Amino acid sequence: MQIPLPQPELHSSRLRLREVRQDDAAALYDIHSDPVVMRYWSYPAWTELAQAEQKVADILSQRREQEILIWAIADKASDQLIGTAVAFALNRDQGRAEIGYSLRRDRQGQGLAVEAMRLIVPYLFDVLELRRLEADIDPRNAASCRLVEKLGFVREGVLRERWHVNGEITDTALYGLLERDFRRGE
Repeated sequence: MQIPLPQPELHSSRLRLREVRQDDAAALYDIHSDPVVMRYWSYPAWTELAQAEQKVADILSQRREQEILIWAIADKASDQLIGTAVAFALNRDQGRAEIGYSLRRDRQGQGLAVEAMRLIVPYLFDVLELRRLEADIDPRNAASCRLVEKLGFVREGVLRERWHVNGEITDTALYGLLERDFRRGE
């Protein structure tokens, strides 16, 4: 029997990072159906609420199977989901995981994603004792590249023509953050 990964609630002055709940599906749909938000993702914008409902069901199932940690980024005052932050492809034997995040369009550009990730990154290194975090970002997504660089991630290379989404073939920039480099930057 696997021991469930601990996923604590995390807080900052503006945010509450909590588990995704079934009643978050509509807010999640609002984010993932927005073509501007989804512009640089590896899959197209959703077109039906049922896709969000299925995603929430998948998140809850994957959490039980220890494949993913996903936090609802919630406005601290209202507890409304405004985004998500995720650690996936978790491999505790190898000490690594990939990270990702999304925010509702009207909440972007306010430092909220970096604020959320500044709560999660120390947790992944300190509690899960990971050695390495990775981020896969469309190199045209300058805001996301800047975000991970603020966290100390280093651009390690580009995989050319990695994704095919909505008829467009795109590259991906790979970023990495080692635990020891994170400690130096604290």
